Amino acid sequence: MGHGKLRKFAENETFTCLLQPSSAELLKDGFFSLSDHPVKGNWCPQMFDTVHPIVLELGCGKGEYTLELARRNPSHNHVGVDIKGARLWKGAGQATAEKLRNAAFLRTKVEFIDAFFAPGEVSEIWLTFSDPQMRSENSRLSSPLFLERYRRILRPGGVIHLKTDSRFLYEYTLSVAKANSLEVLASATDLYACSPCAEFPTELFEVQTFYEKMFIGQGCKITYLAFRIDHEGPYVHPSEDDFDAKYWRAAEGPRMLFGHDSAETRRQKIK
Repeated sequence: MGHGKLRKFAENETFTCLLQPSSAELLKDGFFSLSDHPVKGNWCPQMFDTVHPIVLELGCGKGEYTLELARRNPSHNHVGVDIKGARLWKGAGQATAEKLRNAAFLRTKVEFIDAFFAPGEVSEIWLTFSDPQMRSENSRLSSPLFLERYRRILRPGGVIHLKTDSRFLYEYTLSVAKANSLEVLASATDLYACSPCAEFPTELFEVQTFYEKMFIGQGCKITYLAFRIDHEGPYVHPSEDDFDAKYWRAAEGPRMLFGHDSAETRRQKIK
C-alpha cells in the first residue's frame, strides 16, 4: 500500500463526520444476521447538530454530490456511503474544512446498509452513477434484492433517485418499477435535453459528480429516474419481455473510464 493511502487512512481516523465500523463486528453472527451498529436510529443526535430528514447517497465516491446537496439543503442531513476509504477521505476532509454540520460519511458495503439505519430513518436515497453490473442482476443497486433493504430503512413515501450514464441500468430500473407497480415521479432518457421544472428541479442540472462531468465530456446522455418503493409483499424481478438484458447490453455502446474502455466494454469487444 502506498504512503499516500496510509496517510489518508490515518487522517480518516481524525474526522468526526466519518464513521468507519468494523465489518467483523457486523458479521459476528453471519451475513444473514447482521449486528446493528449503535448509530442505528441515532444518526441525528450522534452525527448531526439538528434533527432533519436524512438523505443517503449510495456509492458516493469522493462525496462531491453529498457535499453539494448538503450545502444547498441545510434543512436536510446528508450521508454519503462508500466502501473505499481513500475516496471518502476527500469528502470527509472537505466537510471538516467547511464545517458542514449536515454532511457525514459512512464507510461500509451497501449490502450492510440496514444495519446502520432504523425503519423510517431515511427520507431519500440517491444512486449516482452506480456500476450497472450488466452480468449480475442481484449486484445492481436498483434490483429487488436492494429495494428490499431500502424498504427497511425508508420512511413511507420515501423516494429513490437514479442518475446514470448507463441506459442499461436506467431501463432495467424502470422495468423493476413497472413490474412492481411502483410510483414513478420523474423519468428522462436525456436529462440535459429537459428544462428545469417540478419534475426536474434545478439542482439536478447544477449538481454533478466527477463521473457525470467525465461522461458528459464524452458526449454520453445522462438519464434520470425518481420513484417511490412503497409496495406490499416481496419485490419481483422484471420478466425478459419487460427487460431485454441482451438488447440493452448491446445498445449500451462503449463506456470509457479515464480514457480507457471499462471492463464491461472490453468484454463486449472480446465477445
